Amino acid sequence: MLIHKEVKDRELYVYMNGKLIYKRWLDTGASKVFDVMAYDKNTLVSIKDLQQQREKLELIAVSALLKLKATADGGRRTGILSGYRPDHVFEYPENDGRLEAFMGDITWYDGLAIEPGEEKVVTVRFLFCPQIEQYLSIGRKWQIHEGPVCIGEAEIIDFI
Repeated sequence: MLIHKEVKDRELYVYMNGKLIYKRWLDTGASKVFDVMAYDKNTLVSIKDLQQQREKLELIAVSALLKLKATADGGRRTGILSGYRPDHVFEYPENDGRLEAFMGDITWYDGLAIEPGEEKVVTVRFLFCPQIEQYLSIGRKWQIHEGPVCIGEAEIIDFI
């Protein structure tokens, strides 16, 4: 089974064995499953398929407006440097208190650090997994965490 994912013209396409099985419009967050049976099988991949996918890790890059909380508001005491890898939390659970966080790094090329209380347009690269698809749309906001502590917020401006 060969799974291929690509983003073009602000649309995410998922193909299985060359057949389109899923499409997501990133501007609106709307999505459509074209082949329910094939799409559900993504969770039942073989070890060989997982090894092939690990060899070519897929990243989704977005341009985002990052706002760090001020120290007085519970933010960090020091700034962050380009390449920072916090936890990215898109929604909070209602009952059990466990956060679902996604992996991603934050980079920029102008200036040295972003200090607490500042905001900057940055590039955020997420390690792609099927669970993150539902959260990727322009205008979507999420929280930046260091463990259980929220230190800032980001909003998707565009897809790179």
